[in-house]
Amino acid sequence: MTSPASSPITASNANTGSGQIGMAAAVSIGIGGMVGAGIFSILGVVAQAAGNAMWIAFLIGGVVALLSTYSYAKLGAVFPSAGGAVHFLVKGFGDGVLSGGLNLFMWAGYIISLALYATAFGSYAATFITASPSPLLLKSLAVGAVLALTLVNAFGAKVMGRGETFIVAVKVAILVLFAAAGLWFIKPGNLSPELWPETKSILFGAGVLFIGYEGFGLVTNAAADMKNPSRMLPRALYVSVLMVIAIYLAVSVTVTGNLSNAQIEQARDYALAEAAKPFLGEFGFRLIAVAALFSTASAINATLFGSANVCYMIARDGELPAGLSRTEWKQATGGLLLTAGLVILVTLLFDLSGIAMMGSAAFLLVYAAVNAGHLRVLKQTGANAVIVWLSLLTCLAMFAVLSVYTWQQQPAAMVVLAVIAAASFVAEWLYRRWTGRTLVKA
Repeated sequence: MTSPASSPITASNANTGSGQIGMAAAVSIGIGGMVGAGIFSILGVVAQAAGNAMWIAFLIGGVVALLSTYSYAKLGAVFPSAGGAVHFLVKGFGDGVLSGGLNLFMWAGYIISLALYATAFGSYAATFITASPSPLLLKSLAVGAVLALTLVNAFGAKVMGRGETFIVAVKVAILVLFAAAGLWFIKPGNLSPELWPETKSILFGAGVLFIGYEGFGLVTNAAADMKNPSRMLPRALYVSVLMVIAIYLAVSVTVTGNLSNAQIEQARDYALAEAAKPFLGEFGFRLIAVAALFSTASAINATLFGSANVCYMIARDGELPAGLSRTEWKQATGGLLLTAGLVILVTLLFDLSGIAMMGSAAFLLVYAAVNAGHLRVLKQTGANAVIVWLSLLTCLAMFAVLSVYTWQQQPAAMVVLAVIAAASFVAEWLYRRWTGRTLVKA
């Protein structure tokens, strides 16, 4: 399969690609797609569920993500493609409504994730303007970020990759500084196991924050732009996920060690910046706010790249109108422009916590589906069946836990997610019946 700016890559020529994306850029895409949500976007939402045991929730989420990373690495090494999971699902389940509906649902998941990053960008950007931002200001800043980074993506993978590497380097440096300084000032009492909530609350927190890890899958969407994807892709996946787990643990311990649960809840939309105040003062608040802008921007940038490739592949292969696979301006396809438009719509309609819950639930289902499909092609990938089964079951277990929590906290979000899932399969069935088109297998 191919991306708008690349030549096709299949299992038979897995060691060749355009070479526009190097190892640093590939890792940066993974980190950029993850850190933007897990730390800056949903820290307050996770703290509401897991309290001062938030770091355990991040660890649990990391283990679930690492299991799926193994599955993606094995699949990506054998079936490298710009479509990433789109291609994996077709290989696992064949050309049918099931794989097509799942692909549409995954595209919707990326749109939800992008709306989350854009909303977080708006919240942090507003702190530089006023202490009491209006909803109009917050939404305007969020929409502006989506439009600006859609423009960056329009100039192609090389420009996107270079921009992502720079942005990720800046935000990781600031986060390391924050954690290194903050760990010296933590109050041990804030981390006491006596204050931990019940186990189910910690699991709820892990379910909510999974959207903070789903971005690793974006690395697979860059396969067609890698010089040697069968070798580079698995390495980039593991390096990015392990680095993000370490960053999340260090930062979450620093936050809960410096702020009480009440303080985190009060500043839930910019909790990380608030956590820097006790030991870095107003300078720390501003420094983290700057890092948040870089972080959420890089998450939007990386996810737009991945989701535009997903939309492009779905359209090229017959599951969406073929016009979405055409290049409209520079290297911007109709898929990129439609994705950006839908992101803006979701951003305007939902709040941050509702978006986070919908996004996490969507990707837990998608990753479970990828693992289920992987079980059908184990002979081709040579993967360990036990690990793939563990990945499938942990994703389903986390989805079940998150569904219960979401229904308790924001039932409307769960209803909307169910409607999106049903609509994905209905739309796929109707479109195939209407056009008579079938997937073009790579």
